[in-house]
Amino acid sequence: MPVRALRSMLPMSLISGRDRELLRGLFKQRLLSDVRLVVFTQKTECQFCKETRGIIEEVASTSDRINVEVYDLVRDEAKAQEYGVDKIPAVVVVGRRRYGIRFYGVPSGYEFMPFIEAIIDVSRGSTGLSPETKERLKAVDKPAHVQVFTTPNCPYCTKAVRLAHQFAVENENVKADMIESIEFPQLVYKYRVMGVPKVVINETVEFTGAYPEDLFLTHLLQALGPPSMIV
Repeated sequence: MPVRALRSMLPMSLISGRDRELLRGLFKQRLLSDVRLVVFTQKTECQFCKETRGIIEEVASTSDRINVEVYDLVRDEAKAQEYGVDKIPAVVVVGRRRYGIRFYGVPSGYEFMPFIEAIIDVSRGSTGLSPETKERLKAVDKPAHVQVFTTPNCPYCTKAVRLAHQFAVENENVKADMIESIEFPQLVYKYRVMGVPKVVINETVEFTGAYPEDLFLTHLLQALGPPSMIV
């Protein structure tokens, strides 16, 4: 069952019985090892923390291979630092190792698809990137932090988030964040997000749009060299 069949699912409402069965079948077929969804919230939950935690728990309920851990950003400060989390709501997708895949905000609308695909990739420890891209990714030998700004109704954001997370699976030096723009206006202002998807890499290279696999990677590699700006 293609993941795109789940496109209509929104975390603001319960997963329907039909969609629950679709997820159950998908995970049964494609998950190879256990996955942990590490959720960060706080005692007095933020505006979207409850919705985020709710959808994560519902997704996890469709497979015995998916487990959920919930931490408080303040009370469990050491855990937050361990996972590199500095804002909420946050979800870290963890498999046999920490792949550097983080979702900041509710993975809603079009961003629900990359979330499900990230779970599958982490469980399998591999991606569907081309052999050429995987070979070029080996050149990433320094930390690369990729931030992808999205909105739930942006169909083009899916591709950008997906590629960033696939890069993180293939190379442990890459850390990739999905940031839901509506929930983090302070970051939208900081990074001058005028349109989405907006991608910022190592604070030095940025671009707006759903770039193809090879061009996205070219920008990532540029971010490891002299500072540059690509719009």
